[in-house]
Amino acid sequence: MADAANTLSATARIHQFHINGAWVDASSADRQDIVNPATEEVIGQVALGTVAETDAAVAAARSAFPGWAATKPDDRADAIDRLRALILENQDTLARAITAEMGAAIGYAQAAQVPLAAEHLRVASEVLRSYPFLTRRGQSAVVREPIGVCGLITPWNWPLFQITAKAGSALAAGCTVVLKPSELSPLSAVLFAELLDRAGFPAGVFNLINGTGAVVGARLAEHPDIDMISITGSTRAGIQVAQAAAPTVKRVAQELGGKSPNVILPDADLSRAVPLGVASAMRNVGQSCSAPTRMIVPRARLAEVEALAIAAVAEIKVGDPTDPATTQGPSSNRAQYGRVQSLIQIGIDEGAKLLTGGTGRPEGLTRGFFSKPTVFSEVTTDMAIAQEEIFGPVLAILPYDDVEEAITIANDTVYGLGAHVQGTDPVLVRQTAARIRAGQVHLNYPAWDPYVPFGGYKQSGNGREYGTEGLEDYLETKSILGYFD
Repeated sequence: MADAANTLSATARIHQFHINGAWVDASSADRQDIVNPATEEVIGQVALGTVAETDAAVAAARSAFPGWAATKPDDRADAIDRLRALILENQDTLARAITAEMGAAIGYAQAAQVPLAAEHLRVASEVLRSYPFLTRRGQSAVVREPIGVCGLITPWNWPLFQITAKAGSALAAGCTVVLKPSELSPLSAVLFAELLDRAGFPAGVFNLINGTGAVVGARLAEHPDIDMISITGSTRAGIQVAQAAAPTVKRVAQELGGKSPNVILPDADLSRAVPLGVASAMRNVGQSCSAPTRMIVPRARLAEVEALAIAAVAEIKVGDPTDPATTQGPSSNRAQYGRVQSLIQIGIDEGAKLLTGGTGRPEGLTRGFFSKPTVFSEVTTDMAIAQEEIFGPVLAILPYDDVEEAITIANDTVYGLGAHVQGTDPVLVRQTAARIRAGQVHLNYPAWDPYVPFGGYKQSGNGREYGTEGLEDYLETKSILGYFD
């Protein structure tokens, strides 16, 4: 694999779908431009699938399911290990594809987007090899079995990472898969499918249909032969999928929006807590659903926090994402860029204190979907920038007078995906974390852990990904009474 976009164009893969182990030409002439968000130039066109092609992919997955479900767990794990090795072997090509399709800085794509995606496969294989699919309970057996054919809908912000988070667990469980990646970032998904072919998965176990949510996504959600649908996306999209899936009573797993708090306790080391908080909020250009975009700080220390936040933003280098020196590229698409710019202006209009950034592109950039890293202070919970998921490089600082108020502010959102707590008193840190309604809480910026479950409370969704719980989301539970003498 050489240059990702050129390779895909030359092989016509973005004009094809992967169905039943073969690359099939699209039946429709419908295409969507793939736009490089740093240059606003069209770098290719992806074919958009139809209902008929989606049905064909589902039929292939249904036919392949009995055989794949019956394979030994170690054999499935071996195939996943081969896939992971191929991803790491082709890490540079995958990273360049991600940079081209959604604008991640190349250094970040190489250090995070691709290797963390590979980690999902490593953990899925490891969990699979030791998972007890049959356990004894008295004279009965409790058996865990693959749920069946799974429709996977993945987003544009972490394109490969979200594919492996879902597909790794689903394939490990013994399920077969139909993947609909975002039509805005299809390059890495097609490369993934090519590598999966090379890893030797049987025909029909994995199928790829590019297309829109309105056509392919909706058909997967409503399809009677899909046993489970898993979506990562906006809360609005998750609701639509759940509504379409309801008549067939299929399992629906949703990893949706977030507005994660970062509670800085009064005894926190601000020199560490604030710069790392800014970096966490703005990682991947703020395009992470669990990014801690609300920094909740002691009012008495607000001036210190503001100065540290301004200094941290000054270290961010926005620019050409193919330049290794760049730390932050553009927003991933035109619509998202427009939303970020609109909400920055709303924050100004609402009367929040603009510390740094603002509307428009950073100085020296005349094209591309680049936003200024922006920090607001003196934000109150009734402001839109404190409630709405901006999904851009925008941080809101909200002051509090006591820890009880800080916890109230942290929970004052319809979301509950992630949260952070910083402090030097471990008892207070843990007590605060216990009272935050979120699916995953980070204490004092720990390392990412692919073994622990990830998912949301409230309107951030349901179900869990990663590790053992990620595998179990794709399993049914069967009780067999009298199994043991």
